[in-house]
Amino acid sequence: MKLRREPSKIVPPAPDRLPAVIESLLFVAEGPMEIAVLAKSLGLPRQKVEQAIEQLIVNVNGRGLFVQRTGDRVQLATIPDAAPYIEQFIEVEHGQLSRASLETLAIIAYRQPITRAAIESVRGVNADYAVAALLARGLIEEVGRAPGPGRPALFATTVRFLEYFGLQRPDDLPPLPDLPPPQPDAFPPRDEAAPENAEEVVGAEP
Repeated sequence: MKLRREPSKIVPPAPDRLPAVIESLLFVAEGPMEIAVLAKSLGLPRQKVEQAIEQLIVNVNGRGLFVQRTGDRVQLATIPDAAPYIEQFIEVEHGQLSRASLETLAIIAYRQPITRAAIESVRGVNADYAVAALLARGLIEEVGRAPGPGRPALFATTVRFLEYFGLQRPDDLPPLPDLPPPQPDAFPPRDEAAPENAEEVVGAEP
């Protein structure tokens, strides 16, 4: 019988070092961290962690990163001023998004969570290729299943999407005229497994 190993006890960081330690935890985290998880990892009450996060926000002001908070989760994010340079870096490393992918990303950003069928009903084309490209880049993710036959996947934008476009939160998206309502039965989506012509491509897909 294999005994479960109990996590080792560590001494909580000193109050004056707590913001720096939290910064280190957020740096190595793969995504946003819940404040409750931070508190448990540090062996400290949530209130002290909240206070240290507020101090960290002040400490990183003017640097290349800032503390991004969405509800009960926090993470380190790049400053909006760096957005065009980060976008250029990603394009150099992976290639640009096609126009089809950008259109699909816009629909998801303003209508999230949304199914693939609803995306296709707005664009009038098959969205498999564009959705796959956005998933591969980490700009969108599956966030659940819609009710109904087959329980299709629901897609939404990710924190990386916010970083890519220099946004602090989804509410920072610029206003957009209303998109046409989905009409799933109006026409069958044409195939868009690959771009139809060279003019449609902004750059190579990853």
